[in-house]
Amino acid sequence: MKRTWFSVRLKSPVTKLVLCLVGLVGSAFASSPQWFRDAAHASLPTYEAKTEAVVLLDEQVTTVSDSGEVKTTYRVVKKILTAHGRDEGKVVIHFDGETKLSNLHAWSQPTQGAEYELKEKDAIETQAFSEELYSDMRAKILRLPAEPGSIIGYEYEKKGRPRVYMDGWEYQDTIPVVLSRYTLVLPSNWEMETYWVNRPKAEPQHVGNSFTWEERNIAAMKEEDSMPSWHAVVPRMSVAFFPGSGKSGKAHTSWAEVGSFFYSLSNPQRQVTPAIQAEAAQLTAGKTTFIDKVRAIAAFAQRDVRYVAIEIGIGGLQPHTAESILKNKYGDCKDKATLMSALLRTAGINSYFLSVHTRRGYVAPDAPSAYTFNHEIIAIEVPKGEKLPASFQSLVTHSKLGTLLIFDPTDEITPVGQLPRYLQSNYGLLVQEQGSDLIPLPIPAPESNGLTRTAKLNLTPEGTLSGEVREIRTGVEATTKRYQLRGLPPNERRKTVENFLSTALSAFSVKDFAVENLDDNEKDLVVTYKFETTGYTKNMGPLVLMRPRVIG
Repeated sequence: MKRTWFSVRLKSPVTKLVLCLVGLVGSAFASSPQWFRDAAHASLPTYEAKTEAVVLLDEQVTTVSDSGEVKTTYRVVKKILTAHGRDEGKVVIHFDGETKLSNLHAWSQPTQGAEYELKEKDAIETQAFSEELYSDMRAKILRLPAEPGSIIGYEYEKKGRPRVYMDGWEYQDTIPVVLSRYTLVLPSNWEMETYWVNRPKAEPQHVGNSFTWEERNIAAMKEEDSMPSWHAVVPRMSVAFFPGSGKSGKAHTSWAEVGSFFYSLSNPQRQVTPAIQAEAAQLTAGKTTFIDKVRAIAAFAQRDVRYVAIEIGIGGLQPHTAESILKNKYGDCKDKATLMSALLRTAGINSYFLSVHTRRGYVAPDAPSAYTFNHEIIAIEVPKGEKLPASFQSLVTHSKLGTLLIFDPTDEITPVGQLPRYLQSNYGLLVQEQGSDLIPLPIPAPESNGLTRTAKLNLTPEGTLSGEVREIRTGVEATTKRYQLRGLPPNERRKTVENFLSTALSAFSVKDFAVENLDDNEKDLVVTYKFETTGYTKNMGPLVLMRPRVIG
């Protein structure tokens, strides 16, 4: 899935990002600060021999001024335990064009010799997300010496005026953590509300309007194959803060407030213009039914509008205008949803933005936050009494709006009526001016996803086996295979069958390979081919030995 808008992770659990190695650029020998030395002398529990490193200190201090400016100081200290822990010496810091990054320092204390210091001028700066055409999200990268037994640490400060007054704290990592601390310092007349996920609510220590939470000796969260989203399993807290005289529009303490915020950014951008009207009329010409109109507009948004992300400042949150998206024929997920919604409106069909996250379990129903979502799709209002195909699996019944048809215009493969696997059994925020609410997304019935493989086989007395095979895929099985086949040149698609047959047969040849409905998402995907293999049977005296299960 392409990365889409508003992907914010409150604290990355791993600093091992796949980025270019950064060599040591410049050096200075200087004394580390007292907080670094205090953490370095912390007594450690006994860890497993394979433990690569341990976080000695993970501290975040967020201070809000009377004017609403937010300054956050981050401090991290780690001890490297094994050679595999060297990657912990890579420091990657993300920031955007509206955030000032300053006071970046890093230290390495080896087992022998003097301490090593790096400063901000030693960092390499790069674009944060390579899959976007352009974004003002940047990354600064430092590489510290991190040999077994050494202590490394870094500190930096971010300052800005966020569009949403919300912060967060995560304290579990893929390596053990000795001490994690989060402090929020508010002006005297400000208030705050906290939301906890995957753990009970914890009360802070506080002096005046300074609030501090601490956790000690936290076990590592081991990453496993096919595990749920990181945020679905680790404990975390989000906190909203606002002036005590009245909740600011920049502080969201309910999903309704989050939705109203998104609505204010997106609704003005999907206005109908003469160009939108003309395009909608052309797409729906000759289409008389609701579903035919939806399919025509959906196919246009999926295939004729290229995915190109340009996110600068508010562009990370607000889509471009529908008319400009139509003119340029490109945009990111929120742009595709904007254009499709405007086209549907012209065709007399109501639709709503649906904010989602592409990892199941990321959205916590009890923790409203604008920082929760990284993708935009669409919910289409189905007219009362409208009969839809029985195969549709992406329908939601809303208490006020009735039946909603959920669709992802960014996904070029999944047809109308189906949901990509990453959205199934997930949550989405139905964006409205008033009354936005979080809705559960359906999970399709098992029988809607299937592979039916039939074969006509012929075995000669000499042991030559030949066959004609027909494979019919539906649901996710079809979309998965479509992704694979469309990503290959036509002359290489036969190799997918050859690779499959090689798991069961030794010497074989494939001919008459064909694919039906590859570009028609609405139909089942059909693959047919013929094969022949020699020596399928072996003679053992009066017996003939063979494997009854040929393929599959």
